[in-house]
Amino acid sequence: MKNILVPVGSSKNAVSHLQYAIDFAKAFDAKVYVVQVYNVYTKAGTMIKIDHIIERESKEFLNDLVSKVDTKGVEVITRTFKGNLIDTLELASKTANIDLFLIEPRTTSIKDEVFLGKTSGKIIKQTEIPALIVPEGYVFKPITNILMAVKSAIIRKDNVLRPLQLIKESFKAKVNLLLVKTPYHNEGDFDVNEELSEVSDNIITTNNATTFQGVLEHFQSIHPDLLCVVRRKRGFFTKKWEKNVIYKKDFHSSIPVLVLSGLK
Repeated sequence: MKNILVPVGSSKNAVSHLQYAIDFAKAFDAKVYVVQVYNVYTKAGTMIKIDHIIERESKEFLNDLVSKVDTKGVEVITRTFKGNLIDTLELASKTANIDLFLIEPRTTSIKDEVFLGKTSGKIIKQTEIPALIVPEGYVFKPITNILMAVKSAIIRKDNVLRPLQLIKESFKAKVNLLLVKTPYHNEGDFDVNEELSEVSDNIITTNNATTFQGVLEHFQSIHPDLLCVVRRKRGFFTKKWEKNVIYKKDFHSSIPVLVLSGLK
């Protein structure tokens, strides 16, 4: 894990989030790309484009943000981009060979009932880049105990477990694999292949209506400091991410959440 991208908005948590990103990156000797994406605007009632003003202000904002954190020797690169959020982030990710997004739950929303705001939810839902969602104000500490929850252990994509493997290796962490049998369970869903078996130190099976309910049932007994879930068409956050925003009443995590790209 050598390149980490941190999209930032105007949240009050931006400094804390960037500090976590730097501390996390240091454990991997990785670079941190701090990115802000803006759209093209035209001043109301005129034909004068003001995107060059927004670009300048965005650069000043990023430079000021970096000046408020301890970089601890980590290389921090700031970039501003004009364009569609998702398309721009995906292009930037390919160009810089990004291994992981570090996402703060709410980049602009100030509503206390919101866990993932519209922008953060859109990034998680509409991209395939692995992402780490870090709770607001969360202070970095080494990851020692991971809970990975899936309703199907079938893996068809190459290197999909790579972020989890790197975190496990870097921090010498224990991975608890929770296989959740739901009413939609299919034959072979619990056949754990060699790659997943090797990364798992402990395998638990449970019966629950949803994967999230399985997490709630076993969270206290496992005491993880990282939750790992996967994207899939009918997966962990499908309904919760249909409108991008996720409310705390539907899901809330007090620990970082690693979101892998879909296994299939």
